[in-house]
Amino acid sequence: MADAVTSTTLLDSDRFAIIQLTNTSDGTGESAVKKVDVSALQANSHGEACTSVRLGKIVYSTFGMSVKLLWDATTDTICWDLNSDYTTDEDFTDFGGIRNTSGTGKTGDIMLTTTGHSGGDSYVIVLTLFKDYD
Repeated sequence: MADAVTSTTLLDSDRFAIIQLTNTSDGTGESAVKKVDVSALQANSHGEACTSVRLGKIVYSTFGMSVKLLWDATTDTICWDLNSDYTTDEDFTDFGGIRNTSGTGKTGDIMLTTTGHSGGDSYVIVLTLFKDYD
Protein backbone atom coordinates (compact mmCIF):
# COMPACT_ATOMS: atom_id res chain seq x y z
CA MET A 1 0.00 0.00 0.00
CA ALA A 2 0.93 3.65 -0.10
CA ASP A 3 -0.15 6.85 1.54
CA ALA A 4 -3.31 8.37 0.01
CA VAL A 5 -2.09 11.70 -1.40
CA THR A 6 -3.54 14.42 -3.59
CA SER A 7 -2.10 17.50 -5.25
CA THR A 8 -4.71 19.93 -6.56
CA THR A 9 -3.96 23.14 -8.43
CA LEU A 10 -6.54 25.66 -7.24
CA LEU A 11 -5.18 28.58 -9.30
CA ASP A 12 -2.50 28.90 -11.97
CA SER A 13 -2.28 32.45 -13.32
CA ASP A 14 0.50 34.64 -14.71
CA ARG A 15 1.57 35.77 -11.24
CA PHE A 16 0.46 33.07 -8.78
CA ALA A 17 -0.06 29.36 -8.35
CA ILE A 18 -2.10 28.02 -5.43
CA ILE A 19 -1.69 24.31 -4.75
CA GLN A 20 -3.42 22.15 -2.14
CA LEU A 21 -1.61 19.03 -0.90
CA THR A 22 -3.15 16.29 1.24
CA ASN A 23 -1.97 13.01 2.72
CA THR A 24 -3.60 10.32 4.82
CA SER A 25 -0.78 8.00 5.77
CA ASP A 26 -0.79 4.22 5.98
CA GLY A 27 2.58 4.52 7.69
CA THR A 28 4.59 4.53 4.46
CA GLY A 29 5.28 8.27 4.36
CA GLU A 30 6.79 10.37 1.61
CA SER A 31 10.46 10.99 0.89
CA ALA A 32 11.54 13.86 -1.38
CA VAL A 33 8.38 13.59 -3.52
CA LYS A 34 7.98 16.33 -6.15
CA LYS A 35 4.90 18.37 -5.22
CA VAL A 36 5.44 21.51 -7.30
CA ASP A 37 6.78 20.94 -10.81
CA VAL A 38 7.43 24.41 -12.23
CA SER A 39 7.65 23.05 -15.78
CA ALA A 40 4.01 21.88 -15.45
CA LEU A 41 2.74 25.33 -14.43
CA GLN A 42 1.01 27.47 -17.01
CA ALA A 43 3.17 29.81 -19.11
CA ASN A 44 2.52 33.54 -18.74
CA SER A 45 0.57 35.65 -21.24
CA HIS A 46 3.82 36.26 -23.18
CA GLY A 47 4.38 32.52 -23.63
CA GLU A 48 7.28 32.39 -21.15
CA ALA A 49 7.61 29.20 -19.09
CA CYS A 50 7.69 29.38 -15.30
CA THR A 51 11.23 28.60 -14.12
CA SER A 52 10.90 28.92 -10.34
CA VAL A 53 8.54 29.89 -7.55
CA ARG A 54 8.74 31.81 -4.27
CA LEU A 55 6.72 30.75 -1.22
CA GLY A 56 4.25 33.58 -0.63
CA LYS A 57 1.88 32.00 1.88
CA ILE A 58 1.42 28.65 3.53
CA VAL A 59 -1.62 27.40 5.41
CA TYR A 60 -1.31 23.95 6.94
CA SER A 61 -2.62 21.45 9.41
CA THR A 62 -0.70 18.32 10.43
CA PHE A 63 -1.81 15.43 12.58
CA GLY A 64 0.79 12.99 13.91
CA MET A 65 3.58 13.80 11.47
CA SER A 66 5.84 16.67 10.52
CA VAL A 67 6.58 17.77 6.98
CA LYS A 68 9.63 19.27 5.30
CA LEU A 69 9.23 21.32 2.13
CA LEU A 70 12.46 21.22 0.15
CA TRP A 71 13.88 23.21 -2.75
CA ASP A 72 14.94 20.60 -5.31
CA ALA A 73 18.63 20.58 -6.26
CA THR A 74 21.58 18.19 -6.36
CA THR A 75 21.45 18.56 -2.56
CA ASP A 76 17.95 19.68 -1.56
CA THR A 77 17.68 22.62 0.83
CA ILE A 78 14.90 23.32 3.32
CA CYS A 79 12.19 25.67 2.15
CA TRP A 80 10.00 25.40 5.28
CA ASP A 81 9.45 22.98 8.20
CA LEU A 82 5.88 22.16 9.21
CA ASN A 83 5.55 21.01 12.83
CA SER A 84 3.58 17.89 13.73
CA ASP A 85 0.16 18.27 15.35
CA TYR A 86 -0.04 21.91 14.38
CA THR A 87 -2.31 24.26 12.46
CA THR A 88 -1.19 27.69 11.31
CA ASP A 89 -0.73 30.06 8.43
CA GLU A 90 2.36 32.04 7.49
CA ASP A 91 2.41 35.02 5.12
CA PHE A 92 5.65 36.10 3.43
CA THR A 93 4.10 38.39 0.80
CA ASP A 94 5.27 41.64 2.44
CA PHE A 95 8.82 40.94 1.28
CA GLY A 96 8.11 39.01 -1.92
CA GLY A 97 8.15 35.47 -0.55
CA ILE A 98 10.74 32.92 0.51
CA ARG A 99 13.26 32.54 -2.32
CA ASN A 100 14.85 29.32 -3.47
CA THR A 101 18.31 29.14 -1.88
CA SER A 102 19.46 25.92 -3.53
CA GLY A 103 22.80 25.81 -5.28
CA THR A 104 24.10 23.31 -7.83
CA GLY A 105 21.40 21.49 -9.80
CA LYS A 106 18.59 23.85 -8.76
CA THR A 107 15.38 22.97 -10.64
CA GLY A 108 12.87 25.43 -9.18
CA ASP A 109 10.66 22.54 -8.01
CA ILE A 110 9.43 21.91 -4.46
CA MET A 111 9.78 18.47 -2.89
CA LEU A 112 8.12 17.12 0.27
CA THR A 113 9.27 14.68 2.95
CA THR A 114 7.22 13.47 5.93
CA THR A 115 8.78 12.46 9.24
CA GLY A 116 7.33 10.64 12.24
CA HIS A 117 4.44 9.30 10.15
CA SER A 118 2.29 6.32 11.13
CA GLY A 119 -1.02 4.89 9.98
CA GLY A 120 -3.85 7.42 10.17
CA ASP A 121 -1.62 10.51 10.34
CA SER A 122 -2.44 13.30 7.90
CA TYR A 123 -1.70 16.75 6.55
CA VAL A 124 -3.46 19.41 4.52
CA ILE A 125 -1.23 22.13 3.04
CA VAL A 126 -2.17 25.08 0.84
CA LEU A 127 0.76 26.84 -0.85
CA THR A 128 0.43 30.26 -2.46
CA LEU A 129 3.40 30.67 -4.78
CA PHE A 130 4.74 33.64 -6.72
CA LYS A 131 5.75 32.50 -10.20
CA ASP A 132 9.05 33.62 -11.71
CA TYR A 133 10.09 33.62 -15.36
CA ASP A 134 13.74 33.84 -16.44
